[in-house]
Amino acid sequence: MLYYVIIGFFTLVGFIISSRLKSKFKKYSRVPTSSGMTGAEIAQQMLNHYGVHDVKITQGQGMLTDHYNPQTKVVSLSPEVYQGRHVAAAAVAAHECGHAVQHAEAYSMLQLRSKLVPAVQFSTRIQQFLFMGFIFGMGAMGAGVGSLFMIALTVTFGVAALFSLVTLPVEFDASRRALAWLDNTGTTVGAEYEGAKDALWWAAMTYVSAALSALVMFLYFALQMLGND
Repeated sequence: MLYYVIIGFFTLVGFIISSRLKSKFKKYSRVPTSSGMTGAEIAQQMLNHYGVHDVKITQGQGMLTDHYNPQTKVVSLSPEVYQGRHVAAAAVAAHECGHAVQHAEAYSMLQLRSKLVPAVQFSTRIQQFLFMGFIFGMGAMGAGVGSLFMIALTVTFGVAALFSLVTLPVEFDASRRALAWLDNTGTTVGAEYEGAKDALWWAAMTYVSAALSALVMFLYFALQMLGND
């Protein structure tokens, strides 16, 4: 029962934060930037400023699907950001380019997160099978097999928690770089800058919520495992 309470609580928190982020994005999508540049143009300007010339900027699909892929060196911006000439587009485009700059400068936490990706992918694939076995098969398992299941589940949640925690400084640093560049270059000024800062803060909160959820789930299974010893 406690497991479902935890899941329900963080699902609700995540939904609230996600809704708030979308609301902020819509709000600042109605605030044009004085520079008049699109998100794609802002992204290119920021990359040029930092001497990053091997990163491609493309238009993706969907809403708030913006991301930087360090393997392909591509900044993918959603249509609203790629084409937008407003504060929300400026904030998101600069944030994603912040990741590209991190990559170019070999930012240690980004490198660590990249190294953790294979382990996270593997853990995600096997976690659902382990969890089904934990829920439906524990009663029929012997003590030894049940303990192994519990250890495996704890490890997979531990990997997810570690990845989420490492992601936090990566995201906060990308926003810090983005805001510093937007301010120092005058790309956003006054209320525009404050709007960009507000939008990126709510974006960061989605990662904070995810990290807390992953950490609590890891602690839950760790305590379950220790309790079975």
